[in-house]
Amino acid sequence: MELGEVAALEKRGPGSRLAVRGRKVLHDIAIGDSIAVNGVCLTVTSAGSDAAYFDVSAETLDSSNIGGLRRGDRVNLEPSLRLGAKLGGHFVTGHVEASGRIRSRRALGEAERIEIEAASATLKYLAPKGSVAVDGISLTVVDVLKDAFSIVIIPHTASMTTMGFKKTGDIVNLEPDILAKYVARLLQKDIAGADGAAADEHFLSKLKDSGFI
Repeated sequence: MELGEVAALEKRGPGSRLAVRGRKVLHDIAIGDSIAVNGVCLTVTSAGSDAAYFDVSAETLDSSNIGGLRRGDRVNLEPSLRLGAKLGGHFVTGHVEASGRIRSRRALGEAERIEIEAASATLKYLAPKGSVAVDGISLTVVDVLKDAFSIVIIPHTASMTTMGFKKTGDIVNLEPDILAKYVARLLQKDIAGADGAAADEHFLSKLKDSGFI
């Protein structure tokens, strides 16, 4: 992963065209390659000598922070995982679930605790010590609260990614662990007849009984 820079975000009908500058990640890319921009998997539609271009759909603009980018903004860039490459975190698909808002940042020695507000539809997939991708960064969940969750970042993460300069109130992209989503899907048959709070309670009970939380 590296920090890139937004060169332009131009409106194209209901969607937009995004241009991003980078060095390592964008070196030797080709049309059709997949690049994660702030954790959002985008397809390279054209490439110049100093930038890569992506067509961004209206749905992606609505469900992520891509639509709020401006020229000069820094973004996290990461290429697709190659077969046989070393896996340093959890599997991140680039299919962002939703966005969240940074509620607070607090120093913990050299590290920093960050609390992020999120909708219940996202929080139900999170568990303490589980995994979550924030702007495409593989991180460990510390606490899951009623309307938020917390993470802790070390100085290296702060220096190498957007999390180092994100401020309170900033919007970040969220992707829960894909395994949690598959577990939820497998349990759906058991809660098909339930709704609302009863469904959520039954879902959590099943996860606990199965040893997932």
